[in-house]
Amino acid sequence: MNTRINGSTRDYVYQTIKTRIINLELKPGTKISEKEIAEKLEVSRTPVREAFLKLSQEELLGIYPQSGTIVSKIDLDHVEEARFTRENIEKAIVRLACEVFDENKLFRLETNVAMQELCLGKGTYHQLFELDEEFHKILFEECNKLRTWKMIRNMNSHFDRLRVLRLAANTDWNVVVSQHKEIYQAIMEKDPNKAERLMVQHLKLVNFEKDEIKDRYPDYF
Repeated sequence: MNTRINGSTRDYVYQTIKTRIINLELKPGTKISEKEIAEKLEVSRTPVREAFLKLSQEELLGIYPQSGTIVSKIDLDHVEEARFTRENIEKAIVRLACEVFDENKLFRLETNVAMQELCLGKGTYHQLFELDEEFHKILFEECNKLRTWKMIRNMNSHFDRLRVLRLAANTDWNVVVSQHKEIYQAIMEKDPNKAERLMVQHLKLVNFEKDEIKDRYPDYF
């Protein structure tokens, strides 16, 4: 049995299940049980039950008395609301980045983009997704807006699953990486109008492909 103290066990179970849902290792519509998860993670059922409740509040799990616990389907209304929120906040963040990013902050962003380019030839879509997330997190963190980043992360789960699905379905990742590179260059050039325009284009990318993704994976929606 796992020896973690209760609080960290609960967080560990929650993060593990959530990551598996976001990465589509637990596919939409999959039925899961407390007993099964507890055995797999070598923990008691109490932190699993607490994690299930928290994930149901985030609308990633549906808990049904007759049917059990089921991974929620991807809700495109949730996807659009999260995308809308990110677009409007990140327009402001990228403008601010053009003002406050110095050489050290730019180097963090440049390093991330270089890792993304390396991922094009040698990486997995999970690695690219993580680098994508890190790119945006750096913008918030270096603009001293990390609490804002954490706030929008809490409503991003359905949007994240669609992004992962897009990367899994479309192995041509050049568009995503090149857009990040262009945003970085606009910040380096201290051109807020260009940076804002590029960020809006970047965050609207999923809109052009969501119908195609839905047709390809109808059981996920």
